[in-house]
Amino acid sequence: MSFFGLFGGNRESALIGDYLKDGAVVIDVRTAEEYKSGHVAGSKNIVLNTIPTVVGDIKAMNKKVITVCRSGARSGQAASFLKQHGIDVINGGPWQNVAEYVAQ
Repeated sequence: MSFFGLFGGNRESALIGDYLKDGAVVIDVRTAEEYKSGHVAGSKNIVLNTIPTVVGDIKAMNKKVITVCRSGARSGQAASFLKQHGIDVINGGPWQNVAEYVAQ
């Protein structure tokens, strides 16, 4: 199993295109500084440790969610938390994985 497979990256990365076609919102859970250095076009920057305080807002979007970060670890934590709150979410892993689909 690859490193990213530990975070569900293999299975979920195959779903990125489908989620985007369904209008998913991309949530980048990195710090504001990391986000400014590069991010998926149209993504929302919601830092990982603030996710619990805005879970209601995320649910209110009524959209599928793709979480991203630098390596897939933080986005995996965010995806797990959001799933526990009934949100249809996948871990997109590193933000560049999702950016490839958006650029197409």
